[in-house]
This record gives sequence, C-alpha cells and structure tokens, in this order.
Amino acid sequence: MSPRRNARALASRRPAARGRTRALGQHFLRDDRVAARIVALTAPTPRDLVVEIGPGRGALTERLARAGGRLLALEIDAELAARLAERFAASPHVEIRPADARGFDYAGLAALRPEPDGRVLVVGNLPYSVAKPIVMALVEAGPAVDEMALMLQREVAERLAAAPGGKAYGALSVLTQVACEASLAFRVPPGAFSPPPRVDSAVVHLRARPAPPVPIADVARFRRVVRAAFGQRRKGLANALAAGLALPIERARALVASAGLDTSRRAETLSLAEFARLADAIAG
Repeated sequence: MSPRRNARALASRRPAARGRTRALGQHFLRDDRVAARIVALTAPTPRDLVVEIGPGRGALTERLARAGGRLLALEIDAELAARLAERFAASPHVEIRPADARGFDYAGLAALRPEPDGRVLVVGNLPYSVAKPIVMALVEAGPAVDEMALMLQREVAERLAAAPGGKAYGALSVLTQVACEASLAFRVPPGAFSPPPRVDSAVVHLRARPAPPVPIADVARFRRVVRAAFGQRRKGLANALAAGLALPIERARALVASAGLDTSRRAETLSLAEFARLADAIAG
C-alpha cells in the first residue's frame, strides 16, 4: 500500500477514545535538544532499521526519519497514527503502524532491515503506565534488538540499571541486565514535555548481549525464580521462594543452601551469578 493510501486508510479508522493517551500516562516530548540527545545515543545509519515506540506528535520521529535507513513507528492511538501517516506520506522509508508495543513481535524485526549488516534499533518515549511490560517484551526478544534508547519515568529507568544491594534493584533490574548492558544516560525535567508530568524522567541506554553474562540453563526457569524471589522482597530468600514457587519452607531452605546461599539473605543482595546458581539448584 502506498504511503498516501496508508494515511487515508488510517484516517478512516475509528479514532482513539478521548483522553486515551493521558490514560496511558503519555506526555509528549517537545524539547528538540532532548530529542537530539536521545537519537545520538544509538546513532542510526542508513543501514539500520529504527523502531520508534509511541511517536505521539513526532518530536523524535522527524530526527529518526532523517537518520535511519528505515523507520517503523508503533503508535497505539489511531488518531495520532493517522496524523503521522499523513505527515510522512511523502517518505517511503517511514511506516506508521497502529500497534500495541506490549505485544509486538520484536523477534522478527531483523527481516525488515534495509541492509543485512544493519542494526535493529529501538527508540521511544514510553508511556509511564505501560513502560514495564514494553521493556520486558523488548528484553525477551534477546539479540533480535541490537540497541535501545528509552525514555521512562526516572524511577523505572534507575531500576533497569541498578546494582545489587539497593532498593532500586529488583526483578526488572536482573531480567534486563542478564539480556542487556544497561546504563542511565541522562535525566529529563518535566518542562521538556507537554503536558508536563509530575515526576522526572530519564533515558536509559541498553545494548543487547550476544549471550547472558552468566550460564543460564533454562531461561524460563531463571525468570520464574527471579520473580518469585522479589515477590515478597521484605522476606528472606527461602521464605520468598516458598511463597512464590509454592514450595514447602523446608524444601525452599534446602534448595537455597544447596546453591551456596544464606537462606536469610534478601533477593536484592543477589548478583546475576547467584540467581543463576539458585535457578540451577531449583532445577535439581
């Protein structure tokens, strides 16, 4: 379908309900200097496919369209998607796709790269209310996504990059860092958005790892163990696992001990390697 026909088709669809973007916690980026810094983190080239999540009013889209070889923008709001499709109708390398980023098939993106040796980059200003499931969907895509620059509520961004031992360190930290190198790039004040949020935002830079930094025999089991361990984070490790995995407490204590860990330690003190050992012990 041509870009102009695509735009007309989008415009004819039923528009999103009033206030939907506000319900999703969407605050539109309006500061072009911030947009430039976000795009610079991944430095798209004509060889790369860039996927933008939540383009909204297009502050990032303009820069990404100029830099990347192909741009796929995922927008859940049908009215916003239609406006963007019309705006970029003369740019055949830009596709505005009405889609929910939480359930998108990121694993299949490599086939859309303009060049076989190009990268798959994901950039976006994520709606606060659905940021976590979007991040998890991206992380679980593994090396299918090479690099990401994501704007999030500051507390969520800090969790992604947090080290063991602090309150920010949790299941989101572990599951992200086992798949990606994560770093907090910079903070963004409320005034950079319309409407301004009541909290600060931050941009996190993620680079996919070709393989986990620690041996993981079963990824699905590792995820279950991590989520169970943090499910009741105020409790000791054995008690949290007993509750989260429906194990008798004595069995949970024995498994934690067999991994070489103190049963009273809390999940927030465990390294990636210790979580991997724990998951292996539970398999046995």
